[in-house]
Amino acid sequence: MPPVSEIQTTRIGLPTGVTLKVAFAGPAKAEPILFLHGFPESYRTWSREMEALAPDFRVIAPNQRGYAGSDKPEALEDYQSDKMVEDLIALADALGLARFTLVGHDWGGVIAWAAALRHPERLKRLVIVNAPHPLLFQRSLIEDEAQREASQYIRALRSPGVERGIKLMGLRTFLQKVLGAEGDLAKLPEAEQQAYIDEWSEPGALTGMINWYRAMTIEVPEPGEKARLPLWTHLPFPKVKVPTLVIWAMKDKALLPVQLEGLIDLVEDLRIVTVMDAGHFVTWDEPETVTAAIRDFIADTSE
Repeated sequence: MPPVSEIQTTRIGLPTGVTLKVAFAGPAKAEPILFLHGFPESYRTWSREMEALAPDFRVIAPNQRGYAGSDKPEALEDYQSDKMVEDLIALADALGLARFTLVGHDWGGVIAWAAALRHPERLKRLVIVNAPHPLLFQRSLIEDEAQREASQYIRALRSPGVERGIKLMGLRTFLQKVLGAEGDLAKLPEAEQQAYIDEWSEPGALTGMINWYRAMTIEVPEPGEKARLPLWTHLPFPKVKVPTLVIWAMKDKALLPVQLEGLIDLVEDLRIVTVMDAGHFVTWDEPETVTAAIRDFIADTSE
């Protein structure tokens, strides 16, 4: 038997109709922490944090639907965010997790925000790493020209046939353009870089992970385009009631620090930790910083 601190993987079928590849480590009876990855990664983005936390916690990280080793539904509607929230809760049920700490980065953070709003009774704590609150993100895409400009990649990813363009440039170039633009690739070992390329090479993987963007309802106008805030942004928005830690890498080129403005009004119990010298992929660029922030937060909020 491998040590409990060593990351293992398995596949778990869920009543939501998908089977997910799930990474796990740590003592089975320890306090659980569930990690959600973002685009274009997998559980690997959390491997350093998981290894560091495994001696004291039960750490779990699924590859979400559309990603490597997990099912990749063909219908676009199967990538709406409510489906991923259902996957999360179904996975927690399958693992016997009545309540747990939820940690999400990028798209994983988007799903984590939604889970905290829809299922607060299941979460002990929420940790968000460079993932915008939905209301603040939509507002910024209309009202903040710099954020709108930085988010034009979303429009590009929604384009038909973008997968063909990625294949033509080559997956190694894609990795360098996406991960290298926002993080120090020297901190990502060659074996792990190749693992990502292998994951993206799976049949349907590129389309699956890009479909998250195609199915999202957030409006992203072109730069300079006249646009109005959608009606839902004017309606009362519920507060997040779960104790929340937001870790924000300030050199993120895609999600600017404007995403922190106004958070205090949308979260009842909020802590913010800023990482000044890291970009979007702070999870593997500065894993010690992220791990320490999570440990401190859990210690501060333990009953």
